[in-house]
Amino acid sequence: MSQPSIKRNYIYNTLYEILAIISPLITAPYVSRIFGADGIGIYSYTHAIVTYFTMFAALGVRSYGQREIAQHRDNKVETSKLFWELELMCISTTLICLIVWLFLILLSKDYSIYYAVLSMTVLAVAFDISWFWSGYEQYRFIVIRNSIIKIVGIILLFAFIKQKSDLLLYIALIAGTGLIGNISMWSYLPKHLVHIDWKSLNIRPHYKNTLVYFVPSIATSIYTVLDKAMIGWITHDDYENGYYEQATKLVNICKTVVFSIITVMSSRMSFLFAKELHEEIKHRLQDTINYVLLIAIPIVFGLISVSSRFIPLFYGVGYEKTIPILYMMAPLLLVIGISNCLGSLYFTPSGQRARSNKAIVTGAVVNLIMNFLMIPHFHSFGATLGSLAAEITITMMYLYMASDYFDLTCVPRFAWKRVIAGAIMFSIVVLIGHVTSDNWIGLILQVLTGIVVYGTVLLLFRDEFLVGNVKKIMKKVFKKIYKT
Repeated sequence: MSQPSIKRNYIYNTLYEILAIISPLITAPYVSRIFGADGIGIYSYTHAIVTYFTMFAALGVRSYGQREIAQHRDNKVETSKLFWELELMCISTTLICLIVWLFLILLSKDYSIYYAVLSMTVLAVAFDISWFWSGYEQYRFIVIRNSIIKIVGIILLFAFIKQKSDLLLYIALIAGTGLIGNISMWSYLPKHLVHIDWKSLNIRPHYKNTLVYFVPSIATSIYTVLDKAMIGWITHDDYENGYYEQATKLVNICKTVVFSIITVMSSRMSFLFAKELHEEIKHRLQDTINYVLLIAIPIVFGLISVSSRFIPLFYGVGYEKTIPILYMMAPLLLVIGISNCLGSLYFTPSGQRARSNKAIVTGAVVNLIMNFLMIPHFHSFGATLGSLAAEITITMMYLYMASDYFDLTCVPRFAWKRVIAGAIMFSIVVLIGHVTSDNWIGLILQVLTGIVVYGTVLLLFRDEFLVGNVKKIMKKVFKKIYKT
């Protein structure tokens, strides 16, 4: 079987990531002005709670399933058997979580109606087979399906969400489109599966195996999801969760740009580890880290330099506290970028998830302690400090643990020119901010100038990765011109 094209998959994934970036840029200003910081805070808090139930329902099957399918995809009988074993396991865990979720709905005083609607989000886990398509590297199918669902969701949002009292309908819309989207992934499944003997299925071993992947997901949630829950539990202030949610949303938008290549590469790395092609693995890992550093560093500097102008323009009045939170969150892009490269492209595909779990659990403990110490005094700022401490801890431990396989001196070697270029870009963008009006034209001028300055400085520094890729693009362009 011919291998899927990484370049083609990257293009598909990039197109979807562009849509993933554009959609919140379209909807967030509208939603933030309708619901206000407190309404956004209610959504953030209830979504944080339901996320824990979806994690227990999935039980690590997404990462584990993708890896297993990727490693066995040359054997259709084996992949069919794996699919049904993992799917039946996921159905059983989802049913258990739905029963517990029902008790939460009955016991909750303030948010029971929201939790009832979010039952669709828990149910959607049973139908989520994205791990199967990712394992086969069928990103074209994933991208088309996700794009259609996302576009339909945006249309419905603007058609039906009109006032603050529509918050419940908004939550139902997000949960409902997620459920329908997962169900739609089953349409082309029969073409990829063969008939198997149901008596041959053995679900039990997978419960144990997926726990290795579940532990890091639940540990990671302590500083990605529990932050929001703890802000609600400790402060009892929906506004604080609203400020934190909006800063997190912007960082997550930027993550889609930085991490798109990692999503595409993860299945291929599992396949390469199965074939023991270690030289190619090291080469691809180094190139991915190089790319992530090239993109993440200017975004960090850029976010900090334009936040004070962007937040009021984008979210409207009442979100001023989001600005300093975003200042503190911005470096997470660089820190998480490095850890995600190592986690998704080395530890997970090489079967060392149990080893990497030590770093993730340590980071979770650091974050939990920081949250208890900081949130009572600094509220959403305290949660941000906890996230930073946790992610830095994990990245440093990952770097240490991966040093016995991969030469990590490439990280500072790739980064130093980009840091200087980013600092120069930051200074010029801030200066432009002081001499231009606080409107969208001034903001666009800042962004465009920042891109030009960063790229120009790196070209003057002869950044090997950037220069090499520019030359490749130019050669292709000239070849096309010559042929015509």
